[in-house]
Amino acid sequence: MNIAIIGAGYVGLVTSACFAELGNKVICVENDPEKIALLKKLKMPFFEKGLDKMVKKNVKLGRLVFTDSIEYAVKKSLIIFICVGTPPKYGGEADLSYVENVAAKIAKSMPSYRLIIEKSTVPVETGGWIEHTVRINNKRGVKFDVASNPEFLKEGTAIEDFMRPDRIVIGAESKKAKAL
Repeated sequence: MNIAIIGAGYVGLVTSACFAELGNKVICVENDPEKIALLKKLKMPFFEKGLDKMVKKNVKLGRLVFTDSIEYAVKKSLIIFICVGTPPKYGGEADLSYVENVAAKIAKSMPSYRLIIEKSTVPVETGGWIEHTVRINNKRGVKFDVASNPEFLKEGTAIEDFMRPDRIVIGAESKKAKAL
């Protein structure tokens, strides 16, 4: 399966490497020029046990690539994970501006049906808000679904947590999204 992961922070990079390890073709998108330069040189922007070897192996096998182009990743992938930062605002609530910007870019780039999955740490009901954002930016009327798959990764054991989770939570409404 072709999967796009938008965001190469802790959650996004671990998710990218693990999905590639499972045999999927993964395009990992990062907009930070310094981070994308590191990743293209196969240097990790942070330490997570086993991540560097997994990334190098899957890049060599052609199952994992890095880019700064959301448009390219969306056109090449059926499933798109949003794994961008949601830093706290001054009042403590999550800043969803990165999620909103990514959702709008996805909407403008979809050539056909896509399943958009939010994996970022976000408040309840963010899926509905993402759906609204995609719908108003989806000028061509391309069909899509939005699902939620919250992450439960712990630093130091993130690969193990992904590959052998103690729970998997997926929120989806349509039969098509659930099947994917």
